[in-house]
Amino acid sequence: MAGRFDYQRIYEDTSSRDDKRVLVDRLWPRGMSKERAHLDEWLRDVAPSNGLRHWYQHDRARFADFRDRYIAELKDADHQQAVEHLRDLAVQNKVTLLTATKDLDHSEAAVLAQWLDGVGTPRS
Repeated sequence: MAGRFDYQRIYEDTSSRDDKRVLVDRLWPRGMSKERAHLDEWLRDVAPSNGLRHWYQHDRARFADFRDRYIAELKDADHQQAVEHLRDLAVQNKVTLLTATKDLDHSEAAVLAQWLDGVGTPRS
């Protein structure tokens, strides 16, 4: 399934390479209308837990720990259905994971895309 997942900021323009667009943030992006988002789905259940999100606070110094903790969460029962749903979507479509995070390469979308593609760490 390598290469089936990409990630980008939801505020960027849509692309012809976007087969399925899935928002993976727990909270709706500030200032974004549902029409402008052009989403296929909003999959909150694959987002990091509130506790992990609040702990991380997009502090780059915590990114390696965040990545490890988030991947551990993705493997737990609470996330399994959402993870499997993303994998099912990727069988026939390229999936673009969307986030509102400013630091895209240090976001849950980056971690999730790389983990689902099985290639390790996010691009940087």
